Amino acid sequence: MNTFTSTVTNSQHASRLHHDRLATVVTLLKYTYGLVPVIAGLDKFAHLLTDWNKYLSPVVADILPFSAATFLGIVGVIEIIAGVLVFVKPKIGALAVSLWLAGIVLNLLLTGQYFDIAVRDLVMAIGAFSLYLMLPYRGEAQ
Repeated sequence: MNTFTSTVTNSQHASRLHHDRLATVVTLLKYTYGLVPVIAGLDKFAHLLTDWNKYLSPVVADILPFSAATFLGIVGVIEIIAGVLVFVKPKIGALAVSLWLAGIVLNLLLTGQYFDIAVRDLVMAIGAFSLYLMLPYRGEAQ
């Protein structure tokens, strides 16, 4: 094999490995940001993972025109929709989950506690936004 053919073959192989790794990361992130919101959303009704009421900021609770339980039900439905959206329309879904998580961070900061969870959710928001950035725009080659 001549040097040119060898270089092209090595370059193609390296490009393929890069593409495969990127595809694996995108798939992992899609499942993460698709499933986690759906599970958390469903748990807003079951309260098996935690008592979600304690994470609602009193500032937010005070301005609601309905009960905290009703609000958490609405939150659960929105989370389920956002998670499903990641599977159906990943680009839009990833951005929606990222912005939703940023809102959760703001709510947690307003509680004056749960800063550890706020940091975790901020990291998750960055991860969801990273997925958004990795996905191609409509009509863009992958």
